[in-house]
Amino acid sequence: MSIQSVSITPWQDQEPGTSGLRKSTRDFMRPGYLEAFLQSVFDEAAPQPGDALLVGGDGRFFCREAAAIVVRMALANGFSRVIVGRDGLMSTPAASHLIRKRGAKGGVILSASHNPGGPDGDFGVKYNTDSGGPAPTTFTAGVFARSKALTAYRILQDEAPDLSVVGETRLGDGVVEVVDPIADYAGLMETVFDFDAIRALVSQPGFRMAFDAMNAVTGPYATEILERRLGAPAGTVLRGEPLPDFGGGHPDPHPDHTPELTARMFGEDPLDFAAASDGDGDRNMIMGPAMVVSPGDSLAILAAHADCVPRYRDGLKGLARSMPTSRAADRVAAALGIEMHETPTGWKFFTNLLDAGRITLCGEESFGTGSDHVREKDGLWAVLFWLNVLAATGKGVGEVVVGHWSRFGRDYYQRHDYEGLEVGPAQDFMKGLREAAAGAEGRQIAGYLVQSAEDFAYSDPVDGSEVKHQGVTVRLSPDARVTYRLSGTGSSGATLRVYLERFEDPAGDLHRDPAEALAAVAEVSRAFAGIEARLGRTEPSVIT
Repeated sequence: MSIQSVSITPWQDQEPGTSGLRKSTRDFMRPGYLEAFLQSVFDEAAPQPGDALLVGGDGRFFCREAAAIVVRMALANGFSRVIVGRDGLMSTPAASHLIRKRGAKGGVILSASHNPGGPDGDFGVKYNTDSGGPAPTTFTAGVFARSKALTAYRILQDEAPDLSVVGETRLGDGVVEVVDPIADYAGLMETVFDFDAIRALVSQPGFRMAFDAMNAVTGPYATEILERRLGAPAGTVLRGEPLPDFGGGHPDPHPDHTPELTARMFGEDPLDFAAASDGDGDRNMIMGPAMVVSPGDSLAILAAHADCVPRYRDGLKGLARSMPTSRAADRVAAALGIEMHETPTGWKFFTNLLDAGRITLCGEESFGTGSDHVREKDGLWAVLFWLNVLAATGKGVGEVVVGHWSRFGRDYYQRHDYEGLEVGPAQDFMKGLREAAAGAEGRQIAGYLVQSAEDFAYSDPVDGSEVKHQGVTVRLSPDARVTYRLSGTGSSGATLRVYLERFEDPAGDLHRDPAEALAAVAEVSRAFAGIEARLGRTEPSVIT
């Protein structure tokens, strides 16, 4: 085996965020940039003889080339086997499953999730551990420290084999195994859900549905599961071919980015059910006629109907949500008498709870939902869960949602994003907000009383690790709250996310427009933080 050591100047900007390292595609294509980050990851992982590494990505521009580099570097750094999805493709939840199934040391996932792709878009690299979940903060901190001092990376001189051909190839002292990225995941879904019930639902005369894969990685998975295994009509999967630039679209499951689907669902002849997933297949959007189901509501509704699904019929161990996510799931957990955990944003915080058997379902407001079947959020799993609920209850999406509100009340919820902020001023804004929170109790703003304001910190109940400065939450009376957080998923600049929430009990008005219901809370959010004065923004860039 011929291993080449390539000298580099250390990079100083490779600090991973909540979902690995994300930069522009052109940043990652710079000579030595991807290689340096991978070397830091492999040094921190410290593979031993016999260890396997899984590699997969969402198929965005540069994904195939990057996968070949990962293969050559993994074998040069001590991995004995590299398992790669055909053509370098594999959804994030499928990768998590295969890491666990194959007993791999870990996995490199090549994706920037819901960020745009193409040569002028974004790229990302994330390392998942042997649990199948994202690497913990201690690991990513070690990677960043190594990257700032790294002066060389190791790579095989031999080229990687053809990643389009399924099978095994000897390379150096190791083996490259190219696998079908769909079969194992589809098989897992058949063990979770009642496919017979779903098959009966989708074959009912008059039942119509669609799934928008957004020219991203879930297209082939959805086609195999929905159309081939469950019998949905051909054409149920829209934009099913993964493309390097996602067909010029934005692979974020949001009504603004699914124009054909949205127009159909809010038109005169809507489908019974519609859904979409994102670039790497870990997010979901659920739609009914003239309705987009709030992610917080979706988590709560799935938890309340878990006994419809074979895997969860024996009950749930607990629930978890990220701190900015609506408290709808909290009310279900209380009714079921199970644990409820509030974590920082980032799926890695759920992984510890899942591994410890403390929770069964979890989710976050950014269209991410998951369970203990893998250690990642899972978009197609959520779609199948909803179909299983519809099949078991005989109800439509709207009936299920309104029925849930009638039982538990409604958490009116919106997210206001202020995008394209300069990083320095945005960080200063959050620092000032943390200082202002200390003396906020008792203030009256727009008809609300500030009960408390705090900078969210988290102590992991499993391993005792602690993280601070995760966002500022302002709790209001009557029952409402505002949360401020800087996003960690972009490739450049900063985004301030402001989360608005107000609870309406079951006897109240459950059918108001969220913008109207949250108007006063939105006024509180602007006045409390001084967004216009301090950031120069009079309105958010995006409202979700």
